[in-house]
Amino acid sequence: MVTVIFFLFNVLPGDPAQMMMGQNEDSEQLAKVKAKYGFDKPVLTQYAYYINDLSPLSFHSKNQEDYTFLAENKYHGAQLFSVANTTIVLKFPYLRESFTKQGKKVTQVLGETLPNTFVLAVSAIVIAMILGVLLGIVSALYKDQWLDKTIQIFSTLGMSVPSFFSAILFAWFFGYILHEYTNLEMTGSLYELDDFGEAMHIKWKNLVLPAIVLGIRPLAVVIQLMRNSLLEVFNQDYIRTARAKGLSEFKIIKRHAVKNALNPVVTAISGWFASMLAGAVFVEYIFGWNGLGKEIVNSLNTLDLPVIMGAVLVIATLFVIINIIVDLIYVWLDPKVKLQ
Repeated sequence: MVTVIFFLFNVLPGDPAQMMMGQNEDSEQLAKVKAKYGFDKPVLTQYAYYINDLSPLSFHSKNQEDYTFLAENKYHGAQLFSVANTTIVLKFPYLRESFTKQGKKVTQVLGETLPNTFVLAVSAIVIAMILGVLLGIVSALYKDQWLDKTIQIFSTLGMSVPSFFSAILFAWFFGYILHEYTNLEMTGSLYELDDFGEAMHIKWKNLVLPAIVLGIRPLAVVIQLMRNSLLEVFNQDYIRTARAKGLSEFKIIKRHAVKNALNPVVTAISGWFASMLAGAVFVEYIFGWNGLGKEIVNSLNTLDLPVIMGAVLVIATLFVIINIIVDLIYVWLDPKVKLQ
């Protein structure tokens, strides 16, 4: 993934050093910037620098003129030992500096935006999971009846309507038309300045609309999966045995059916949760939510490559971590799945 990200963004037209300097045409300053960030080296050498920056175990020159010089403002870690003119260091991954934010580190930019996206994604997935499982159960219990058909129409619409359209519609209707009754704003982030402009305060009401909009599509998927999975479980022999013993339908669903029907739901939710961290771009941008998605859009507009590369790399890493967690959850949900 690191290799794909690096070469994908390094074949883009344009001079990164020139983008950093803006309208300045000073050739001497341009040369200094290229030397500072390693842009004057061949692509393969720049790739080696990039790997060295990201790697927790890295190699650094003692020569202050070299790109890999162990500068305190770049790297944070502990020196292990030295060999000739090279120092081996155990450090935090270095995602470099933003081109457009006056030398601000990418880790700092992501640290300011990723938590907001995480809060939004968790809120959306909780809404989707709770409502999706409940509506899926109701739909399965009332199969082919009017209630089931109504829920199926709702879930089909939820999967069909694009998120950016839902965001505009919800912002206009609930944040503008019904603002007097809902007290919700069309735009707003998790943290906002108070009326005096002195301090930042959490505005939980700004989370409501973007979380609902972001949760609509996974909610629709969960409803369909839960309904179909539960109908399959209802046809299993152990369910018929439980009914023959005289257990109530509520106990059968609670103790036997739901847990075994959750496997496909967990799979879907894990994929949706990981994708939400990247796919909240339109929702965050429309609602003015200061998260990772909005930051990616702004960075694409300004070609701030380090921020874009760092964001994509973080999202890819989260995909891997979430999939590992899901594998562990499978063991709890289904005793037939064993860790070998």
